[in-house]
Amino acid sequence: MAGIPFINKRPAWMQGAGALTTRWLESTMEIARWETMRKAGRRWGWWGAGIGALAGMVVYAPASWLAQGVVELTGKRLLLAESQGTIWKGDAVAVLTGGAGSRDARALPGRLNWRMRLQGMGLRLTLQQDCCMPTPVVVLVELGLGRIKTDVRLQTSTTDSSVAAMASQGEIGHWPAAWLGGLGTPWNTLQLGGVVRLSAQDLSIEVVQGRARIQGQANLALDNVSSRVTTLDRLGSYRLDLSGDAQGQLQMAMITVDGALQLSGQGGMSSGGMRFRGEARASDAEKGALDNLLNIIGRREGDRSVISIG
Repeated sequence: MAGIPFINKRPAWMQGAGALTTRWLESTMEIARWETMRKAGRRWGWWGAGIGALAGMVVYAPASWLAQGVVELTGKRLLLAESQGTIWKGDAVAVLTGGAGSRDARALPGRLNWRMRLQGMGLRLTLQQDCCMPTPVVVLVELGLGRIKTDVRLQTSTTDSSVAAMASQGEIGHWPAAWLGGLGTPWNTLQLGGVVRLSAQDLSIEVVQGRARIQGQANLALDNVSSRVTTLDRLGSYRLDLSGDAQGQLQMAMITVDGALQLSGQGGMSSGGMRFRGEARASDAEKGALDNLLNIIGRREGDRSVISIG
């Protein structure tokens, strides 16, 4: 049979089986592709749901979360009680306490209002309270690699002439001295009257790798101070000047503006904590009336009372 070509021809039934096999393989691969896409879609769906839930939690996070953060940050000495709204826009009652375990507490009248929003790589926080901070106080927090910088400024756009005057003087706020009684000893014993005023100029605090640097200055004024532990109607007015030195460390100096009780002292704050050395004296005409007060506010050394912190 030499010279006759060999023809490899499969039967028709085998050709039909091959076609069925090819279609079956194609169908199986299509199902596999669809299953892979379905699983990928499910994963993306879960990711989307998770991101959406997280975004919702951030946008609608309750004000109580912010209140809890303030409690932890201040060692339970400042409370935002009866908080309402969200962390981005809300209000609460500002309460001073003596810390954990203390029964002392003093609340300010009215409610403290806040607004917070993202700004650049940080946050912009605006605070206002009718009784004590009529001019909105803006706190800018800038976040960086290993650093946090905080600037305090006033929002000066206002039509109220009295508020505008306070803003021009850099006054951040004024609070009743009696509010300090919430901090416990010795403030609850002194039961002060008068007004505490805080003003600032170009004040900024920068924390770099755990070390704080302070720039600018602030002034804490105590106007027309009185106390229930003395028979005098008025002790005097005082000022505590705060400023950052060339190294960024906080320096403090207290002076007496006027009054029967003479206060003076200096101190500062560094990585080792706060230190202050001062003294209190009574004017010659009021030594008898101020004798008990001098025993309370410091260590008695003759006619003077030595005040030492840190």
